[in-house]
Amino acid sequence: MLGSMMNTPLNIADILKFAAEIHPSGEIVSVRTEGDIQRTTYRETLARVSQLAHGLKGQGVNIGDRIATLAWNGYRHFELYYAISGIGAVCHTINPRLSAEQMTYIVTHAEDTMLFVDTTFVPIVAALRDHWPKGLKVVVMTDRAHMPEGDYLCYEDLLDGHPTTFDWPHLDENTASGLCYTSGTTGNPKGTLYTHRSTVLHAMMEAVGLPDVLKPGRKVLPVVPLFHVNAWGLPYAAPLTGASLIFPGGALDGESLFKLMDSEQVYSAWGVPTVWLGLQGEIRKQGRMPAGLGDMVVGGSAAPASLIRFFEEGGVNVCHAWGMTEMSPIGTTGNLPTHLGDLSLDEKLKLKAKQGRRTCLVELKILGEDGQRLPHDGISEGELFVRGPAITAGYYKNDEANKDAFDAEGWFGTGDIAKIDADGFLSITDRAKDLIKSGGEWISSIDLENVVMAHPKVANCAVIALPHPKWDERPFLVVVPAGDDRPEVPELMALLSEHFAKWQLPDDVAFVDELPLTATGKVSKLTLRRQFADHKLPDA
Repeated sequence: MLGSMMNTPLNIADILKFAAEIHPSGEIVSVRTEGDIQRTTYRETLARVSQLAHGLKGQGVNIGDRIATLAWNGYRHFELYYAISGIGAVCHTINPRLSAEQMTYIVTHAEDTMLFVDTTFVPIVAALRDHWPKGLKVVVMTDRAHMPEGDYLCYEDLLDGHPTTFDWPHLDENTASGLCYTSGTTGNPKGTLYTHRSTVLHAMMEAVGLPDVLKPGRKVLPVVPLFHVNAWGLPYAAPLTGASLIFPGGALDGESLFKLMDSEQVYSAWGVPTVWLGLQGEIRKQGRMPAGLGDMVVGGSAAPASLIRFFEEGGVNVCHAWGMTEMSPIGTTGNLPTHLGDLSLDEKLKLKAKQGRRTCLVELKILGEDGQRLPHDGISEGELFVRGPAITAGYYKNDEANKDAFDAEGWFGTGDIAKIDADGFLSITDRAKDLIKSGGEWISSIDLENVVMAHPKVANCAVIALPHPKWDERPFLVVVPAGDDRPEVPELMALLSEHFAKWQLPDDVAFVDELPLTATGKVSKLTLRRQFADHKLPDA
């Protein structure tokens, strides 16, 4: 028997419409590329988003068109999130840190028809535009006075003269709304195509999981970029709950962040550990915490225990979170339940160093090598699988990748080795995938190895992760030369630079006579990690 309730579709535009009516004074404060700070409200933002929607329609944007962005965290980028999805198109955020090869691949694979770019990244577009789809319209996200020379449209011109209201369509809630490509994979980046339903539900899940942060009156600073998995859902969860957003633009150094947080009285800041290490240094220099700071959400890579202790002892609650591009992205959050509130600081810190507990509507399971489910006893380790309404059901236009991404029950395989205790705390202990996570960004060791193996003086090689105090871990290349004439390190770096961004290149190289092998004849990276456990990377 079916129920008799209305089946009203979940649409992203309704979040901003709600915020404009119920939380009209909620703020968006942005450090602009023009050099100043811009302030607006959710009510004023809805008016500009309506104008932008008219401008997009005037450019011929249709339902399903992929509209790309290459931009920092700011109010214009936020406006694009809502205008693009609101008219039924797909907001495709691009990570400017990708290599030219990877960026060209995803722009072509997504078949983008328009690209919105901050002035900072115009040189990237100018260098690569000839390699991108013909007819791609490029819009620079500034006003007429700050426009660069070239064949570009002006963002503010798209809004100028249009009505401040828009008749938003009632879209099927399964309509695609956003597209993010993950570098947490081998081979070419893989796209996750979000829907209006998954995005709205994820915003609600986030609001339920972080009720002390996401509520009216709170000011939240997303240092995590809008081009990185939708800034962990904050552009949707904040307006839904009435929390204000403070956008830092491209100034992400410790001094700039401290100044912005201090002046704006930011309560909660979200970002990867490397950002907070920089802020930590500025806090020590200033001799105090930024005024108003009471909470931090740390994700992207494992947070050092010393970092968590530093902020906790300074009166700041640290919430360790975990997730994936494929999960929209938040899957777990690390705030402690009330029944554990009487623990000592050291006991609390041990729990906060874990990856947290699942958010509502996210299910977790761990499977052993035999494919059987393992108990959540804090001891049993296996591969982590997830499912839920905001988790991908398949990569975008990539049937080959989808073959191995899911188990027989349709759960998504994360590639992480983990254990879960009786209180639901997740601990990720290793990685099944051959990936390195540096400063919250993924680097494929296999892809690096494949390029190095093309060098005529290389007989074999392996890339492993070594610990790094700032970046969590960095790639380290181990090479077996093909004969006595071994390759020069600059040769190898030049070869890799043709395919990878500078931050993806190995920090150091070692030459060995042979690589250790497993019983099945594969390179034993476990043995290599032990062999080079005491190796110090340059500047580490």
